Amino acid sequence: MTTILSARGLVKRYGHVTAIDGADFDLEPGEVLAVVGDNGAGKSSMIKALSGALVPDAGEIRVDGELVHFRTPLDARRVGIETVYQDLALSPAQDIASNMFLGREIRRTGPLRLIRKLDTAKMRGEAQRVLDELDIKIKSITQPVETLSGGQRQGVAVARAAAFGTKAVIMDEPTAALGVAESARVLALIDRIRDRGLPVVLISHNMPHVYEIADRIHVHRLGRRVAVVSPKTTTMNQVVGLITGALEVDEHGEVREVESAIHTGLGA
Repeated sequence: MTTILSARGLVKRYGHVTAIDGADFDLEPGEVLAVVGDNGAGKSSMIKALSGALVPDAGEIRVDGELVHFRTPLDARRVGIETVYQDLALSPAQDIASNMFLGREIRRTGPLRLIRKLDTAKMRGEAQRVLDELDIKIKSITQPVETLSGGQRQGVAVARAAAFGTKAVIMDEPTAALGVAESARVLALIDRIRDRGLPVVLISHNMPHVYEIADRIHVHRLGRRVAVVSPKTTTMNQVVGLITGALEVDEHGEVREVESAIHTGLGA
């Protein structure tokens, strides 16, 4: 099967600071790929490049094997890549349906196509269908978003991405500000999106959540991918070692300790 979303040799510099340093990336069909790394590792910059929020200085991005050039997030959305950022990009005073169709409102065709009123009933019906399909429990589709809990707001943002994403959904720390119960519901929601055949990129610092939901783990360090491992064969401590640089993956795909300066004869 063709890789859904891939990147090779991505580079992004800000003056003397290199945020992305020859980064590679691969998202396979129907998987949850977790992206992990320390703060400052460059994973957020890489994800912004993949979602069109940042234009890399070098490298290439492909969707279904076809070369693409994202200049804005709208470019990524046009090919079916939806992103849920930490701030969720929701309008608190508007209702759920309005938020799900924000910027993509459905309008009724008026006389001579000159007057096109919002088709509120159709948007609410479609929004309710998506929420039901993903088993997101909301009291009323007409509720203002500001009346929802943190987990419910996350659910609305994820449902919007799932409704319009046809290639992939990228989620940036979706459980960061949530309690245990609400985090569990968001992870279950990610599972249901995967079950629909839509691959998910999960950026997270929460290793237990990563191990609960991920099919593969992309480890990012110093601006580039240093490993892709399976949570079934790699322990949580090993992944932490890869993140910190204490461990590395050798040419055979085995995780091992990095040789110290003393071991290589460069020390005292």
